[in-house]
Amino acid sequence: MAFRCQRDSYAREFTTTVVSCRPAELQTEGSKGKKEVLSGFQVVLEDTLLFPEGGGQPDDHGTINGISVLRVTRRGAEADHFTQTPLAPGTEVHVQVDWERRFDHMQQHSGQHLITAVADHLFGLKTTSWELGRLRSVIELDSPSVTSEQVAAIEQRVNEKIRDRLPVNVRELSLDDPEVEQVRGRGLPDDHAGPIRVVTIKDVDSNMCCGTHVSNLSDLQVIKILGTEKGKKNKTNLIFLAGNRVLKWMERSYGAEKALTALLKCGAEDHVEAVRKLQSSTKLLQKNNLNLLRDLAVHIARCLRNSPDCGGVVTLHRKEGDSEFMNIIANEIGSEDTLLLLTVGDEKGAGLFLLAGPAEAVETLGPRVAEVLEGKGAGKKGRFQGKASNMSRRAEARALLQDYVGTPSTEE
Repeated sequence: MAFRCQRDSYAREFTTTVVSCRPAELQTEGSKGKKEVLSGFQVVLEDTLLFPEGGGQPDDHGTINGISVLRVTRRGAEADHFTQTPLAPGTEVHVQVDWERRFDHMQQHSGQHLITAVADHLFGLKTTSWELGRLRSVIELDSPSVTSEQVAAIEQRVNEKIRDRLPVNVRELSLDDPEVEQVRGRGLPDDHAGPIRVVTIKDVDSNMCCGTHVSNLSDLQVIKILGTEKGKKNKTNLIFLAGNRVLKWMERSYGAEKALTALLKCGAEDHVEAVRKLQSSTKLLQKNNLNLLRDLAVHIARCLRNSPDCGGVVTLHRKEGDSEFMNIIANEIGSEDTLLLLTVGDEKGAGLFLLAGPAEAVETLGPRVAEVLEGKGAGKKGRFQGKASNMSRRAEARALLQDYVGTPSTEE
């Protein structure tokens, strides 16, 4: 039996009855990308308006009696609705779907069917899989390459079909119906039960599918193929947007164009050339800055080396600099009789450090300096360097070195 969401994809709310409710857990991705496990309940209804994920299409969002449904999954002929509030079996409930998300998925899924059929009819490009993404959708084509001319022809033809306002119909066929053999599809799930659902775009395509679809191609509004990317071995990914996603993409693109026009002080047609010039200027400035930094490192090193206080412990901190800057100073000073602690970065925040000196001393002190500066590092042959997260503790690191050699330090 098809769910209500499959029988009428345009329905936004309805009333049904709770069949069962059992404790369950749901693994989700938290705000910082870490996996989180939520405790809740799997609720089964007599029928559902919320589509369970399947066929490349994500699940619907919605509510049951105002309670948020966090996930909908298919289990045989039933749909499990994960909620964090229990619902008693036998209770009559009101189900509402997040219509903006539902209609978006209808547009993308029907758009995929149309692109897949046209790509096959025009160029024999077979679809092997597809993904309905949050911002864009991807069709995997069974070809190592697809030309820009082919992409343009596919886009033109699918939009012609949309303007023809072709109807999209859904039928159910029994497994032993001879017509099943004529229907395009990529196989059925192992736990499939009941009749086969067939989605037909008039005069274009018939395809086995469980998803929600528009009833007429005019509801797709427009399809934009953004381009192609190299896919898995001998595959090509075709990236597309359908319907409202095209409008949102155009809005974002126009907003970016306006911002670039204001920043670059030129019209949109000159943006690329203006950015190229800026990149060239930036590379030249970076090269000059690097040369100056190297000269500065050599000068600082010579000043330190010629200082009467050179020897024992020498420390130096600069806000600007990098690993190369510190290593140039260490090379110029030498490390036979000096423990040299160099740090660059924020005075009280994160940065880089380098400890140079006699190999035995550095091997002993390096990990301890990293610990004091709340960082990590590694080293060999009289050098230990790494990243630090707390430069405000440089004085403690200096004291550690002084205690080790038993002499005052030179600080620059």
